[in-house]
Amino acid sequence: MSDPSSTIERIRAEAIRTVDFRFTDLTGRWRHVAREAGGVTADILRDGVFIDGSAVPGWRDVTEADLLLKPDLESAFVDPFSAQPSLVVICDVAEPGTGLGYERCPRATAQRAEAHLKGCRYADEVRVAAALAFFLFDEVKVEVGPLHGSYQLVASERRTSAAAGGRNDGHRPNPDAAYLALSPSDHMADIRAEIATVLAGLGVDGLKHAHGRATGQNELSFGTTGLVRGADRVQLAKYVIHQVAASYGKTATFMPRPVADEPGSGMDVHASLWCAGKPAFAGQGYADLSTLCLQFVAGVMQHARAINAFTNPTTNSYKRLRTGEDAPALLAYAAYNRSAAVRIPYASRPELKRIEVRFPDPSANPYLAFTAILMAGLDGIERKLEPGDAMDRNLYDLRPEEAEDLTSVSRSLREALDALEADHDFLTRGDVMPPDLIQAYLEVKRRECDVVAGTPHPVEFQLYLGL
Repeated sequence: MSDPSSTIERIRAEAIRTVDFRFTDLTGRWRHVAREAGGVTADILRDGVFIDGSAVPGWRDVTEADLLLKPDLESAFVDPFSAQPSLVVICDVAEPGTGLGYERCPRATAQRAEAHLKGCRYADEVRVAAALAFFLFDEVKVEVGPLHGSYQLVASERRTSAAAGGRNDGHRPNPDAAYLALSPSDHMADIRAEIATVLAGLGVDGLKHAHGRATGQNELSFGTTGLVRGADRVQLAKYVIHQVAASYGKTATFMPRPVADEPGSGMDVHASLWCAGKPAFAGQGYADLSTLCLQFVAGVMQHARAINAFTNPTTNSYKRLRTGEDAPALLAYAAYNRSAAVRIPYASRPELKRIEVRFPDPSANPYLAFTAILMAGLDGIERKLEPGDAMDRNLYDLRPEEAEDLTSVSRSLREALDALEADHDFLTRGDVMPPDLIQAYLEVKRRECDVVAGTPHPVEFQLYLGL
């Protein structure tokens, strides 16, 4: 078990030059402060380091700016990318006066969620895993100003176009052929393999990777762990993906839909509850599920529109979640069915029984997204909600009049934020997600909506000019 004295010894033994203290802000961005290793003492590792909370959007006012980064020494790892030997320590944000978790800290929120679960009579552990998609581009150019606004994505893959007479434009691999295919059709396999190798070296297990369906799209998933550690893994995976991509001269993006006419990127969240070491989701009901699991599913679907504010937290998220396209926008559940918002994957043993929430995307703050899903599911159990009948058919092919009978996820970020404002009591139980955090989050995200709404878009010029 790591403690300050053993960490100091590790710093000396491994000739560490820098200790990097990392934390996550409300939007899910990893931030950091660093100290020269010689100045890091056992007291600092025990008590933490101060930061200016007013510099982080949605946190402190300048009049009370001080916050404390409390190192989680169990999370420490040597950064495989830094030029100077650096020890990275993931931190919780705490109140300086009390040392208690800062109520707007996403990681502290996830910890409160796990602690709240331990007090439940029907489960004491949640296990989660994520499967996230991302794009790799050769070049990304973005220009935004009062008199200009444009972006350009350069990809080493391009779909076969009609203009090319059915030929592959520019002799680039066709991504349709790359999905589940071998190299050279999947010419990003080596990059993903290196990403997996680095993550495995950092203690991440159960790694799987593949080419996605879209141009330049890749998929990565990892094994189950607790809620906080699962969110830590997502943050670590994003960091490693960015760094490895850069070493190959590429840019990684976790935007849900950066390419207009291609499938978007999701982040499937697998979750299961356990009680006294036994799986609580296995039973004799639909798809061999327990009544408790079906109630959990009902809770997720009941609160999905509010959950969207955390699981799909960007305006770009809703360019992916559109009814009638290949995205899980309709709130239905089913076994094995990848068009359902909540899928029940095949499980050969009770301990593998889980649900898969398919509408989240990789722009999400994983601590808040995982917490919101858990709390919605627990509300379904507490209220004994029923999910209705499963939808064992392709929901992507429904006729418009059939789709109208089903509830959909939120249609926009503003709609999701409004839903969260109206429906958040389930999140505040046990002080897991305090109203102060929710209000701060709403303010940060509504400012983002205002920026996008107030900025002219190139397509608006195209429509105006009739091009």
